[in-house]
Amino acid sequence: MDSANGGQSSNDLQRQAAAALARKKVLAAYAENAKKSAQEAVTNDGHLKDEPISPKINSESWKKYHSAWQDYYQKYYSEYYSKAARTYIEKEKLKQAREKAEEEEILKSLTKSSAKLGKKSDMTLQTGNGTLASASANSAGEESIRDDLRRKIRKKATDNAKKSRRHRHLIPILAGVAVALLILFLQYNRLIFAPIMAYVSPGNAPASQIEAVDPTITQKVSADPRLIIPKLNVDVPVHFGIPLSEVMSAMNNGVAHYRVAGASAYPGEIGNLVITGHSAGDVYSSNQYKYIFSGLERLEDGDLIYINYNSVRYTYQVIKKEVVEPTNVAALVVQTDKPLLTLVTCTPLGTSRYRLLVTAEQIAPDYEGAEKAESLPTVDQNTSESMPSNEPSFFEGIWNWLTGN
Repeated sequence: MDSANGGQSSNDLQRQAAAALARKKVLAAYAENAKKSAQEAVTNDGHLKDEPISPKINSESWKKYHSAWQDYYQKYYSEYYSKAARTYIEKEKLKQAREKAEEEEILKSLTKSSAKLGKKSDMTLQTGNGTLASASANSAGEESIRDDLRRKIRKKATDNAKKSRRHRHLIPILAGVAVALLILFLQYNRLIFAPIMAYVSPGNAPASQIEAVDPTITQKVSADPRLIIPKLNVDVPVHFGIPLSEVMSAMNNGVAHYRVAGASAYPGEIGNLVITGHSAGDVYSSNQYKYIFSGLERLEDGDLIYINYNSVRYTYQVIKKEVVEPTNVAALVVQTDKPLLTLVTCTPLGTSRYRLLVTAEQIAPDYEGAEKAESLPTVDQNTSESMPSNEPSFFEGIWNWLTGN
């Protein structure tokens, strides 16, 4: 830019002048040619010829026209192309310098690697030409680095393939272990949870709401039959007067009255009152009373048990505990002149191997003049039938389903 000439440089002014001069020459040549063509179009008598007038450009005018435009393009573009050529050359120089620097950096790295390799192998290269020796060392170093890299890649790929093969072999094993653990859990989970639930309140009420009461005080209570054990925090409904075939289903909704020949008493009657309930069940079972008698082993002589029946609260005091075979129904038949209560459940916890019998004696209200229990027909069930058990385990349920039991 040139402030003295209106902000334009001398080159711009020259290009403008050249362009103006070229335009003048072209216009002059065209005007002269058009004039000659018009004169030739007029006839001798002053009339115009019929053919259209078209300017005729002779060779001399065309040369002038061509020379003018050639001078204009040459002056206008010469500087543009020269400037572009200089820019291209500078870029190429920068590119070459950058590539050369990168090559030098790589060469230095290879030189250091080859020097380290030479120290480790304790070898020296000796030739008559020092330049050739250096080039040979560099070449050997590069080849050694490439070989080492290939070995590492192969080793890593081999190790990954071996690990993958080992893992593929483990998948069936892990799947089998998972299935086995699942089956074991389904079958034996009650062995884990039943002992825990023996020390957890099995009822819905907090422990502070179930307390022992004075047995000498006669109380009127709700007509709903219930079994209450303050020490175990048990407060559960009792299903009285049901047939033997419905005892197991009744135990899914509380505890059940189990009546057999010789042990068929109701609360307040002379004889043995038998009540049975579950001590364990599968953790995934929907039965909310599956752990209701899980703490029965914790009862000791002197502990109190209450039964609400016909709006009267009957109080019993534990006098003994024993473990019998499930088929020993005769153990429930007791010759007595007192009202007794026997609670029956499965033991050890989580199994149905044996039956735990907890016997208690009625201490309130006074049973003087009480009626004897109704006698049931004596049948072979006392020796052939088993006492109620816990819910069937996983495999027992499958077997019962297959056999239709």
